[in-house]
Amino acid sequence: MVTSLDVAEYILQQKGPITAMKLQKLVYYSQAWSLALEQESLFEEPIEAWANGPVIRELFDTHRGQYHVSSIPQGDPEQLAEEQKITIDAVVIYYGQKSAQWLRDRTHAEDPWRCARGLCSDGERSRNRISFQSMEEYYAELEEDF
Repeated sequence: MVTSLDVAEYILQQKGPITAMKLQKLVYYSQAWSLALEQESLFEEPIEAWANGPVIRELFDTHRGQYHVSSIPQGDPEQLAEEQKITIDAVVIYYGQKSAQWLRDRTHAEDPWRCARGLCSDGERSRNRISFQSMEEYYAELEEDF
C-alpha cells in the first residue's frame, strides 16, 4: 500500500529539497488530483485542516522540526505505480514552481480545507479531517484548469 511518505519522497526526488510546508501542499495536491482524475486515493492517511493549510500528520511527524526537507527515508517511491507517478509529476509541474505561501493561500481559498475548518478562527488549531469525497468533488470541477 502506498503511503504519503512514498509520495513525499518521490516529490523530493523530482524537486530536490523544499520547505516542509511546500512538501505538505504538494502531497495534498497529489492526493486531490488523484481523487479527481483517477477516482482513487494515492494513500489512506487522513489529511487534517491545520491553520496553515492541509497537513498529513504522519508526514509531519517524519519532518517535524525541519524547515527544509531533503529526504523522507521511510518513503519508498518504488511503491508507486506508473499512473500514480504521472499524476504526481503533473502536480509538480503545475504547482511545483509556486511558493509555499502561494500554495498555503490557495488551499485556504478552496472548499475542502475551508469546509473542514468549519467555525475555526484564523490561526486556531484544528485536527478536523478533510474528507477525500470533498476533495474529489471539488477538484473534479476544476479539472479543465489543471
